[in-house]
Formats: sequence, C-alpha cells, structure tokens
Amino acid sequence: MHILVIDGKHIEAEFRAKFGPGHEYTFISLVYELPDGWAPIEKRIADAITVTDVAFCFCEAQEGYNHYPVVEDATYPVFVEIISESLTNKQWEASNGPPKNPFLFGFCGLPTLLNRPLLEVSLYHEADREKLAETCAALGTDYRVVADRVGLVTPRVICQIINEAYFTVQEGTASKADVDLGMKLGTNYPHGPFAWAEAIGIARVYAVLEALWHDTHDPRYKVCPLLKREALRAAR
Repeated sequence: MHILVIDGKHIEAEFRAKFGPGHEYTFISLVYELPDGWAPIEKRIADAITVTDVAFCFCEAQEGYNHYPVVEDATYPVFVEIISESLTNKQWEASNGPPKNPFLFGFCGLPTLLNRPLLEVSLYHEADREKLAETCAALGTDYRVVADRVGLVTPRVICQIINEAYFTVQEGTASKADVDLGMKLGTNYPHGPFAWAEAIGIARVYAVLEALWHDTHDPRYKVCPLLKREALRAAR
C-alpha cells in the first residue's frame, strides 16, 4: 500500500516499525516557513493523493486539526489521530459540515503507543467496520475498535497515570526518579510516568488531559499545576 502520513515526522521511525517495509510511505508536514508559503506543500499533497491507498493524519497538540486537503472528498480510508477531540466532535471548520469521506477512522498515534500489536481505532460511521477490517488486513496489523471519545482508551489511562505522578512529586512525596523506578519495578511498565511523558511529549499529555477535563469534568483528569507549567514552558 502507498501510505500518506501528514504531520507524522515526530513519529516516523515508530510508524515505519509498526507497519513495516512492505509499504511505500510519503511523509508531509503542514508546517511551512518558506517564502512561497503553502503552495509547495499543497502541490506535494495533490501529487501524493493520486497514489494514496490510505492516509494517517497526526495532530500537533497545540495546533489542532488542519488536514482538510487530505480528508475532503477522499476516496481512500483516512485515519485521524485522536488527541483533544473525538471524531464526532471535531471542528471541521474548513468545510461545510462533516467531511464527505465515507471511510474515516480515529486512531491512537501518540509516541510509544503506536507500535503495538493492536492498532487502537474508533469509527466515524458504524457501517465502515468491514472497510476497517479490509484496510487493517492490507496494512498487516490487528486492531481493536474502541468508543469514539476524547483520548480513546490507552492515552486516557497513560496520561492519567502521568498526571497522578506529577501530583505525587508536587506534594513532595517522592522525586521523579523515585516514582519512575517504583512504577517500573512495581508494575512492570515499560517506562516510568515521567520518562513516558518525555517520550510522548509533555504538550501532548497536557492536551489529552485538558480535553478530558473539559469533556468529563471528572476530577481524575484535572491537570496537575506542575504538569501544566512544564507543558506551557515546553510550548514556548
């Protein structure tokens, strides 16, 4: 398959490891700083779309969703990373209403959480389960359909653990190093919460938690002030 990846350079190595060398890949960033502005990127997207079999659109935590050239009227399946909005509640502000693409899926694409045996996905149209199965088979990955909610499932769990760890450090109960070591030894997690936050990107962790808080007002997702300060500092 020819896979078009939008704004996924930060996770390119993990993405290629996940889907393997048997596919062709085109990575395009929507961030532009050239004198010609948007035009060269628009040309690359237009050329890539003609050979695309499936597209994956990543969302930078602080920039929102801006991948409309790839999504609008596409005839190929499009997977959209779910960070701060569910597919259902996304602001499709560049179009007159929801996208017309009949094959639209959400996916978990946070660093360290993509290259796993199961691709975590959500459905925009319930009728697209068969197309999802067909697409994942062609990609060579097993998958699991979860509810179309902010943060899907794994990001919710991991970001909540990271948030609790920040509260522990803020309260002076333990140091970051102590918490990381305790979690790795006590729970056999692949990373401690602070090492995990660094690998994922603290801005992305903050974006997930902030969105969960606004979506649910569940105290579990209220962002620790220490985490928020670090995220805002990292974004400067």
